Amino acid sequence: MTTTIEVNKQSVKEFLASGKNNPFVIPEYQRPYAWEEEHIRTLFDDLWEFSLTIDSESNRNQPSYFLGCIVSFENDAGEQEIIDGQQRITSLFLLLRAIYTKLQNSEPSDYRNFSLSEIEKSIWHTHRLTGGVDYSDILLSSRVMNNDGNEILRNILTTGQSDVTLTDNYSKNYRKFQEYLENVAQRSPMNFYNFIQTILNQAILLPITADTQDTALTIFSTLNDRGLPLSDADIFKAKIYNNQIDKNSKDSFIQDWQELDERVEYVSESIQHLFYYYMFYLRALENDRNTTTPGLRKYYAENKFTRLLTPNLMDNLAVITNLWQVVNRHEPISSESWSEDVDIRQSLDILNSYPNEFWKYPVVIYYLTHHEKENFKDSFALFLNKLILELTAKYIITPTINAVKTSILKLNVEIIKSQYPRFEFMGLTDENNTPLKDNLIIPHRNIMRMLLKILAYHNHKQESLLPEKWEIEHIFPIKYQDMFFKEFDKECIEHIGNKIPFEKRLNIIASNGYFQKKKLEYRKSKIRIAYEMSDSDVVQWDDKCILQRDREVIDTILDIFKKWDAQYTDKLQEVTSNN
Repeated sequence: MTTTIEVNKQSVKEFLASGKNNPFVIPEYQRPYAWEEEHIRTLFDDLWEFSLTIDSESNRNQPSYFLGCIVSFENDAGEQEIIDGQQRITSLFLLLRAIYTKLQNSEPSDYRNFSLSEIEKSIWHTHRLTGGVDYSDILLSSRVMNNDGNEILRNILTTGQSDVTLTDNYSKNYRKFQEYLENVAQRSPMNFYNFIQTILNQAILLPITADTQDTALTIFSTLNDRGLPLSDADIFKAKIYNNQIDKNSKDSFIQDWQELDERVEYVSESIQHLFYYYMFYLRALENDRNTTTPGLRKYYAENKFTRLLTPNLMDNLAVITNLWQVVNRHEPISSESWSEDVDIRQSLDILNSYPNEFWKYPVVIYYLTHHEKENFKDSFALFLNKLILELTAKYIITPTINAVKTSILKLNVEIIKSQYPRFEFMGLTDENNTPLKDNLIIPHRNIMRMLLKILAYHNHKQESLLPEKWEIEHIFPIKYQDMFFKEFDKECIEHIGNKIPFEKRLNIIASNGYFQKKKLEYRKSKIRIAYEMSDSDVVQWDDKCILQRDREVIDTILDIFKKWDAQYTDKLQEVTSNN
């Protein structure tokens, strides 16, 4: 499909006049009007100073003042839906309304009458034959969701009055514009009229009109460097809000959304991420195994956003948030006993160190699909261990981002079908696991934290989660003096046998000291694997010690993997035979 973008430099008067056929709308998904006094003061002063350079007696070859871009698209109702430029266009309407109110209270003159007529055409619909003004038929309306300012803006543009008790940005900025105008009009009436015509004719906008909302949002995201661009979640919120039947359901939805937004922020996620995770759940329900991940907005926009309009959407997003409360905050969920299980919490912590986000999709789908089942805690524990095994083994052999993508998408679909889904990964390779053994000696750095967590939790019986701030400690230091270790094999420094998890603060103290010195710091550690190193009988840690520990560590990891694989396989066979 061809994308159409129309760009046409226009004066403020020309641009606002286009609102007669296609009214301007600030859509529901936009954030509330945010400009404050510093912004409108700058706008006003710049325009005023510029107007003083304009020859009021001539219309020829006058310079222009560029106000910026306005990005919009024409929606199904024939309205210009403003994607970028909300602050400027709203402030221009407020400024012109303040000027119009000032003119209404001024002495009649040709200048006054002409300026009134010009502004009327820029703010309101005027009668085609008589030129009469319908002050209630405004060329700009705001529909920002759950925002009292929409009606406040409408009232100001209709009546020209602002309640002095109101402290919203519309009201404050309008009153400030009135104050600025009083000051400049008193000093020089002729400059005041020249100022009006300068705004309308020499102030230039660059409207960028796209053929679709998606194109307009893409342009906005590319151009915008002044703040947060609109997210897909903003669009989704508006679509769901508009689908609510009455005011009560709309108010209820807004409250639910705000509560979800607060919870999501608390668990260090975003609503945007929730929709992304939920997309993989919906794709699994639809048996979609396509390895090309669709764009988030494009996916939900299919069939007029029907995927957003299911009654259980908000409940499911809240359930996903519960999971991240455990993963990111390490806090249990009320009435869900699995969330207090140390083994499960440690498994989730291990997965959280996986080099990319592919682990999250099957975990979210599994939790959404099965969390209300009676034996969920036991099945979830087995599933997580199996997932750790498969992901880790695959990455050790093939340390690339997309190596597991196809297998993950298949697994997602299988999770919907069964509490004990079948895995189609690499798994354990052969009886001796030779490829795994070979690659475990110096595993890719991206998987090292995951491996150290597996050792800490499942071999050294760490009773709690590792502290938040820990580092990979090289027992034999990276920096050392060659004169003392002339025969040392430097490659051994990066071997798995030379690494343990260690608190950052203690690691800083231990630094590049010798083993006997480091053991004093290991003794202070709350991480059992590090603490136990302080009991070592070794006096001088060298490459021979590392090679010995390599063998011990690798055998331990493979034994853990074999145990997890056997436990899951036995359960899967049991369930299959019972069915």
